[in-house]
Amino acid sequence: MSEAKYGEEFIKHELDEAIAFQQTIVDAERELAGKHPFPAGRESIKACQKDDQAFLKRLQQLGRPYGASGEVEEVVEAMKSLMRETLGSADEAESEAYEAHAVLLTLKRKQQDSASAMLKIARAMKETEMRDAAKEFERAQRESSRALAKSLADFAAKIATQAPASA
Repeated sequence: MSEAKYGEEFIKHELDEAIAFQQTIVDAERELAGKHPFPAGRESIKACQKDDQAFLKRLQQLGRPYGASGEVEEVVEAMKSLMRETLGSADEAESEAYEAHAVLLTLKRKQQDSASAMLKIARAMKETEMRDAAKEFERAQRESSRALAKSLADFAAKIATQAPASA
């Protein structure tokens, strides 16, 4: 069982988690963009990559003063494992790529929650640099999540309405 965290220890934990999730997102985007069978899905993922890489670097900078570097704890490890598993079969069938796309979207939505928490923490601490970064991070994650959700829904409709391949 984990021990309770407060103050700077809690901030370090939150930043570690945000960094680790962001690294998972960056890695997943790189891999899924190369194997996604649906052009709109592939493009929506590629559109996120540059910003997500920049946000990873920014989170790492923000974490340094707190000793946060992306330590992977249980929640991140579970989601990272699910992402690896779905990516591993993403090129086997469109429905498998759909699952990987959905897990990536879940990770991005988790980061929206992290950004909101970072924003509240930064405001409470009167930490301007973190506040500004968290505000931009939350906005960008929200926008890219919307784009990924739209392409996921379009992909679902494509899969649902196509005839199965002949054996």
